[in-house]
Amino acid sequence: MSLDKSYLNQFIKVTEFAAYGASPFIGKGDKIAADQGAVDKMRLELNKINMIGTVVIGEGEMDEAPMLYIGEKVGTKKGPELDIALDPLEGTNFTAKNLPNAFSVLAVAEKGNLLSGPDTYMEKIVIGSDLPKNLLDLDNDVEKNINLLAEAKNKKLSELSVCVLDRPRHKKIIESLLKMRVNINYITDGDIAGALSVIGENPKNDIYLGTGGGPEGVITAAALSCYGGQIQGRLVLDKNESDRAIKLGIKDLKKKYNIDDMVQGDVIFCASGVTSGELAKGIIIFKDKFQVNTFVLHKSQKIKKLVTNTYNKWIQFLWVVKNGFQKNSILKI
Repeated sequence: MSLDKSYLNQFIKVTEFAAYGASPFIGKGDKIAADQGAVDKMRLELNKINMIGTVVIGEGEMDEAPMLYIGEKVGTKKGPELDIALDPLEGTNFTAKNLPNAFSVLAVAEKGNLLSGPDTYMEKIVIGSDLPKNLLDLDNDVEKNINLLAEAKNKKLSELSVCVLDRPRHKKIIESLLKMRVNINYITDGDIAGALSVIGENPKNDIYLGTGGGPEGVITAAALSCYGGQIQGRLVLDKNESDRAIKLGIKDLKKKYNIDDMVQGDVIFCASGVTSGELAKGIIIFKDKFQVNTFVLHKSQKIKKLVTNTYNKWIQFLWVVKNGFQKNSILKI
């Protein structure tokens, strides 16, 4: 079953206003305030949509309001049951420091079609489209995976570009890559943007690998299910996280997840720029209006496009005046 195409513009508006909510804090050094600004406006827009929505990938777990937490119910409680994976502000540090690649993002599918897991780490390998299925494997060493990719893409090792999150835990991966003399593009944050840098007409990278956020892995898988590409992930769990994973319905704690294990059926994906980056240009603030750019995917409709919209700054305020404040919402204009 497909998601009604009328939902596309509604979910675009959700990430657009979340991006706007973060925008007053660009370059202000306060990542917590930026995140909260995005959360408040995202929740307000989600609760306008006729759906019985459940946050399955969020900013925290049950009872962690005012964050949009795992298990939170959103929407008008009328309409289809939908699962939502979201990050109101991917790149809180980027926003606080006015650096590229901060955006608001979500993915939507029918109930039961998105993997719900604890807010933990995930081992990941991500590659682009038009490659043999299940080409790479987390249980291979770095050298084997890189050689398989080079052969499949008919490239020399020196022609491959690898995206890696710059963290001490990736020391062994980086040492192996340096020995192979591939090109390494380090990122300091921005797990989703890094992973999605392998797709597009002229992708910046050939592969993304390493350990990053589990929620970001599911959101990445949702985008890849629309655009094309491959991801394999495996949750990294300690005892406490293992217990939480079991409560969320995960039975095999060592399972390697491919796209079809994380995302099924139709998907809508939206990412609205806060600061300019590879996915979308950053938000532009005028005196009484704001302009926001969104990277949009809708799997069943075969939509892959960039959308630019301009809004009056007072549009949410006027809606609240007419309809009243919502639980957990803190409106800031």
